[in-house]
Amino acid sequence: MVQTDSKSTERESHLRLIVIFHYVLGAVAGMFAMFPILHLLFGLMMLFSPESFEGQGEAPPAFLGWFFVVLAGVFIALGLAFAACVIAAGRCIQKRTRYLFCLVMAGVQCMFVPFGTVLGVFTILLLMNEDVKAMFASHSKPTGSNLSVS
Repeated sequence: MVQTDSKSTERESHLRLIVIFHYVLGAVAGMFAMFPILHLLFGLMMLFSPESFEGQGEAPPAFLGWFFVVLAGVFIALGLAFAACVIAAGRCIQKRTRYLFCLVMAGVQCMFVPFGTVLGVFTILLLMNEDVKAMFASHSKPTGSNLSVS
């Protein structure tokens, strides 16, 4: 029985580390998601101040400015959404809820080499452990006090 308690304590410490790494990766991903803001500003400059480009010849066409704005906006939005989902997955692991969401996010993280891959693989390995599954299952069961018969 003592060995089971030590394993449980070890799993808890691993889960705490995974949560911290999810928060760190989410913050880093959010920072990197903001890199295309330079392209966004450049596209806006093409749209609203095309005369600043006239010294180098003809002003750029408006569709080129819109291309920069839309593409940068999409990349920023997707990057921030990914960062928010990584942080949310870390929070769910911390609260031991939404097991499937955490597992799916671990798989998605694997696409982001190298840190996302490492974190995703370790998260998948940890979440597939039977002890950890039991931890998630015990937190998701209703207490019975919320259930009322009318």
